[in-house]
Amino acid sequence: MRKALVIFALLIPAGAPAQTGDVLTTWMNETAQKQLSAREAKVRAVRSAGDARARQAEVRETILAALGGLPDYNGPLNSRVTGTLRRSGYSIDKVIFDSLPDYKVTANLYVPDTTGRHPAVLFALGHWDEGKPAAQQIAANLALKGFVVLAFDPVGQGERVQAWSPLIHGSLLGGSTEQHTTLGAQSLLLGQSFARYRVWDAKRALDYLVSRAEVDPERIGASGCSGGGTVTTYIAALDPRIQVAAPACYVNTFREVFAGPTGDAEQSLPGFLEAGLDIADYIELFAPKPWLIGSTREDFFPVAGAGHAFEEAQRWYGWFGADDRVQWAVGPGGHGTPTEVREAIYGWMIRWLNHGVGDKKDLPVELLPDWQLWATEDGHVEGRELYEYLRDQYRAMRKPLGRDALAAGIRRIATGPVAPGMTFAPANGFEFSGSGDQLLLRAGNQVRIFRSVVPRAYTGNWILAIRAFMIGDSLPGIRIRQLRAEIDAMLRETGATQVEIAARGMPAVWAAAAALIDPRIARLTLDRMPVSFASAFDTPVLRDPLDAIPFPGFALHWDLADLIDSRTVRTNPVDWTGTIVPRMPGITYHP
Repeated sequence: MRKALVIFALLIPAGAPAQTGDVLTTWMNETAQKQLSAREAKVRAVRSAGDARARQAEVRETILAALGGLPDYNGPLNSRVTGTLRRSGYSIDKVIFDSLPDYKVTANLYVPDTTGRHPAVLFALGHWDEGKPAAQQIAANLALKGFVVLAFDPVGQGERVQAWSPLIHGSLLGGSTEQHTTLGAQSLLLGQSFARYRVWDAKRALDYLVSRAEVDPERIGASGCSGGGTVTTYIAALDPRIQVAAPACYVNTFREVFAGPTGDAEQSLPGFLEAGLDIADYIELFAPKPWLIGSTREDFFPVAGAGHAFEEAQRWYGWFGADDRVQWAVGPGGHGTPTEVREAIYGWMIRWLNHGVGDKKDLPVELLPDWQLWATEDGHVEGRELYEYLRDQYRAMRKPLGRDALAAGIRRIATGPVAPGMTFAPANGFEFSGSGDQLLLRAGNQVRIFRSVVPRAYTGNWILAIRAFMIGDSLPGIRIRQLRAEIDAMLRETGATQVEIAARGMPAVWAAAAALIDPRIARLTLDRMPVSFASAFDTPVLRDPLDAIPFPGFALHWDLADLIDSRTVRTNPVDWTGTIVPRMPGITYHP
């Protein structure tokens, strides 16, 4: 097995950049690849176990900073078992506990029928909307092999749907990725990553797991696939109680995936690449404890990227004399955990947590319908939604600063190279044409227009935005630089000294920010610009929020009104669903 893995890894082109047809993504990817090269140079400079430990300490602090730290809440779990299902060889407890005050997690605890304390596995779920029922095959098999397993619903999935509406018995935002992206935007406004709350849920789930009398707290593993592989990777790296890790269909390198299959908010930490990190750093932070990488050959997360991470991790584990403690299991098929990967996970847990006693064979189990595994009566847990907790933090942490500090922040993001991908076309007149987000420039007798394409109803250009944040940039920052370059060109061509701007939708935010630092903008009309970032914390439903955030933590010190001065005319202001807010003083309204 080990020989096969090494031979497969030799086929991987080291550091091959992902291919993309989008010019802005290509431009950002060039920056990402340079940052990854700088990181790899630091990793290559490690020459001993002492060097490795020093980097581990540095990486841990860097990751925590990217998360925005972790909550300092130490309150009770308030856990309760709402029912138990008896199965052949094990039982399933239906569990509810608090992650934060009145912010509840729903879970299933699989308990073997045998007596005494057992090894245990924390099982995180991927982006399956049903949540924890998707864990049944693996969780039941581990229970039959003598492990206690806790499978818990991610926020936005299973019984923890956000932006919940009883009218549709679901989320007003749509699926889990839309919910995560919106929460990601609200977190970014506070200078945090949404991953902070995913890690915290896992930490509290682990607190519950080790509180159970059936569990040996010295023998705890973690596993999960896809988004569950992400959370497994995070909690294993950051919580020392995890002794064995086996994430599937997540471990890769941003060499391959930055411009490819982009993960959602919790998988894309702001400033991650700029800070000199890659996914392998989580594995290296865990060393020398046992880590299994699970992959599939036809996954949309390229198997070559997993191999790249495995090769680096092998060298890293070598500094600790622990080469056998990192392995790579590759199975057939697409995204998921085929039998080969499942059996590799069972075998890994048996080897390191159960003294090698047990059979890794994947056994058939009866899969129950979702509703039978609910910890609630109707499939939705009562309590606070995460946006309410973020709103509380906003109110407690807000510390307004002045326009000079704001201008300095905008200058920072407006300084740097100009990216391609913002094309202005000639326009017949200085007025909006049709519907949609637009930006018009007028200098002398020239008028040009840019139409912003919003690909999704609520999450907008979320992929471009989170990629920009990962490299230490922002989509508004990129657009401000592009806008000012277009102004440069128009003034050269026309001989004019000033321009007039009219912007609708999210481009209104970019234009207002540019005007704050650019006196060449003589007049500004802002149509359908959101009223404030403060109101973004009053609702779980936001439209295109990531398109408008200049930099992480913006809302802690300023609001959108701080961008406005006497040159500006505002028309038809909107809330975060795009609905016009009436009767605001000093505002012009028109059809």
